[in-house]
Amino acid sequence: MANITDRQMSAKPGASDRWLSETIIWGHGSLVARITPSGERLFYFRYMDSQGKRATYPIGSYSRDGGGMMTLADARKRAAELATLHKNGTRDIREYVEAEQTTAEAARNAALARMEKERAEAEAAVAALAARQTVTALFERWMKIDIANRKDGGAEVRRMFEKDVLPSIGNRFVADVKKSHVAEVTDAMLARGVNRAAKIAFSLMRQMFRFAVDRDLIEHDPTASIRKAKIGQKDTERDRVLSDEEIKQLATKIHDARLLITTEVAIWIALATCCRIGELLGARWEDINLEAKTWIIPAQNSKNGKPHLIYLSDFAIRQFERVKTINGKSTWCYPNTDNSGPVSSKTVTKQLGDRERQSDQGVMSRRSAKPHALLLAGGKWTPHDLRRTGATLMTALGVIPEVAERCLNHTEEKKVKRIYQRHSYAKEMTEAWVLLGEHLDTITGSDAENITPIAAKH
Repeated sequence: MANITDRQMSAKPGASDRWLSETIIWGHGSLVARITPSGERLFYFRYMDSQGKRATYPIGSYSRDGGGMMTLADARKRAAELATLHKNGTRDIREYVEAEQTTAEAARNAALARMEKERAEAEAAVAALAARQTVTALFERWMKIDIANRKDGGAEVRRMFEKDVLPSIGNRFVADVKKSHVAEVTDAMLARGVNRAAKIAFSLMRQMFRFAVDRDLIEHDPTASIRKAKIGQKDTERDRVLSDEEIKQLATKIHDARLLITTEVAIWIALATCCRIGELLGARWEDINLEAKTWIIPAQNSKNGKPHLIYLSDFAIRQFERVKTINGKSTWCYPNTDNSGPVSSKTVTKQLGDRERQSDQGVMSRRSAKPHALLLAGGKWTPHDLRRTGATLMTALGVIPEVAERCLNHTEEKKVKRIYQRHSYAKEMTEAWVLLGEHLDTITGSDAENITPIAAKH
């Protein structure tokens, strides 16, 4: 039987299948080629199975130059392999090849599983090596990724860590830090009497170690079993609220306190808008529309990271107009000395503190010559107390607490209520600020001596 040629395999197909064959090993198998009317050119191995019947097993498709299929030489080689198996006693070629393929597939799967295991072990080794980095290295990574986008660029966090945390545990490997090491940091701060700072430092360390857990640098957070409430004493919540009489007293005393005019105005704006003093000192004129009577505190300036729209009463408008007369050409309502940014948020607090010293305390060097000028009957007060006072006055004037809270830009603590309570209270908030402004006009006006206290009105 003549061998099959490439010329035969490349011939044009006919109206029916055309079959070609050549003997590979006499009595043990032949190579068969089939050319279909559609132009397919297929190879088969033909042999006698264990039942003595002729069987045909497909081995591939023809291509003269290969191209992902079989050349004639490839087909002969494969047919010779199968014929040799048949000669050596394997009669069920199809079953043998399929079993062989199953074994090969199992071997490939086993190899892939082994490779995956080796990859996982390598990653675990890398993670273990990363965990051996020091706390200082972890701190720098955490600062760069999570903290650097804060308003101050993370300056306050860095200051606290470099002062209290890193000197104690900075050289330790992250994986070796235990809760006793964390306690060493907070205990040292508590011994200095800075309880609140100790709580803040603990919270920051917890954030950092949870950052490490999230990135598989360590398996467990060493602060997890430490309760923040157990660190130092419970924070004392201030409840200082200025009374009507104290506000009247302040309106009288403030003119003789030798404050900067802008600081004097800041006191009244904080009281009339219930804003945080830092939000006011960082305000830009572009966020204040005196004609529309609105002030937008952008998200980056607010404590909860959400923008806050304040409606300005006539009382508040007059105060902003006084500031604009002085600082209207600047970008900021309260610019620093070289006009490169806003003034420090501690400026007003310091000026007020310098003027609220007890009567038995003398004048301090390089401090105000009016150390007792702003002392009020109820004791020392701060800019934040003005915010609390404004909200308290609102509720005393009949504003519902929910609206007063919105005026403070407080975030609702109950998650369900945050999700389903979507009413903006814009109208009610506007009315609340108007009521507060009118009341402040009455208290600080020329007829202040004859006004009726809020409690008596309601």
